Amino acid sequence: MPELPREGSRRSADARLAEAEGLAEAIGIDVVASKAYRVRTVRPATLLGKGQVEEIAAVAKDENAGLLIVDAALTPIQQKNLEDESGTKVIDRTGLILEIFGERAATAEGRLQVELAHLDYQAGRLVRSWTHLERQRGGFGFLGGPGETQIEADRRLIRERMAKIRRELEQVKRTRSLHRDRRQRAPWPVIALVGYTNAGKSTLFNRLTGEAVFAENLLFATLDPTMRDIRLPGFDKAILSDTVGFVSDLPTELIAAFRATLEEVREADLLVHVRNMAHPDREAQGEDVEDVLTSLGLGEEGAPPRVEAWNKIDLVSGEERDRLYEEARRREDVLPISAITGEGLDALRDRMAGCLRSGEQIHRIRLPATEGSKIAWLHSRGEVLDQQIDHDELELSVRLSPDNWARFQALESA
Repeated sequence: MPELPREGSRRSADARLAEAEGLAEAIGIDVVASKAYRVRTVRPATLLGKGQVEEIAAVAKDENAGLLIVDAALTPIQQKNLEDESGTKVIDRTGLILEIFGERAATAEGRLQVELAHLDYQAGRLVRSWTHLERQRGGFGFLGGPGETQIEADRRLIRERMAKIRRELEQVKRTRSLHRDRRQRAPWPVIALVGYTNAGKSTLFNRLTGEAVFAENLLFATLDPTMRDIRLPGFDKAILSDTVGFVSDLPTELIAAFRATLEEVREADLLVHVRNMAHPDREAQGEDVEDVLTSLGLGEEGAPPRVEAWNKIDLVSGEERDRLYEEARRREDVLPISAITGEGLDALRDRMAGCLRSGEQIHRIRLPATEGSKIAWLHSRGEVLDQQIDHDELELSVRLSPDNWARFQALESA
């Protein structure tokens, strides 16, 4: 497994190599050898230099390896030439991440998204390596009309399949939008967990919800989004969403395919950025997550408020732990936690509730005591701080969000 320095990378070669090994191990690949190579001049034919390719081929032969993973983006020609030179199947970083996503996808939507990304990737891999490429095909319906070569027919079939998947995903998007509209009419705020892959989002999700979604020490353990109810101080109910983890150099095909799913993040009322503070590259990982959020339009004014949950603090000790706690005390948007031990989770719940209430105001409302449905509405959608009966009227002091106050006024005028 060669690791190539990526332009503008925030990580050391050793850290990038370790992450690439983790990606491979995430789908059960046994890594028998790995090495970081410095590429001074990119070779159009093989990416790597002749001596480097020969060294890799020798290692592959000695180890009897059946797969070569290049942790960089390969052109179709580079991939084919490396396969010829090394005598093994070759995949690049994009191909590896697509393999992981393909194995992890559990829902129909997730599988469609992965297939769309995979087809997009494969469309550029139809190189002139077909033995039957120049054979002309007759007009047999979907196989193409006269004069159409095999590669053109395959590309057209891929385009047609991609168009069909996009239509199906658009329907999923409309359904998801309807669900969001219903949630917005309901009183319950939505909190989305985001973060680098393997930061501990699913473990935290399980702790906060009492659920048991898949949570392992694997990169991309969670792919399909999961939503569950949680209780927060002062809230009857809130909805917590566990989302796919981000990673550096996330393939553009995947970002495009998963945009519908990531809209759940964009529509959330609060984002909790879960960070693995025991990881040596935590700062670079945090910046990678911020880059993806910015690409989703969440780095702008009007984006949901954000809290950083500094997870795995139980794995940090000594002066470094003291330093992190001191920094967290100086910042209102940071809380050190451990999803494993439960440390800091009560404080995190309080902080999430406080963020969700940041725009709320207290309103004095008088209603006839017979208006039971409106009184129940206020109890379910706001926090009733005080209520007093004055003859046949009820006077309430209610904390409401601006949206719910506008909804109540519309309810009153209806």
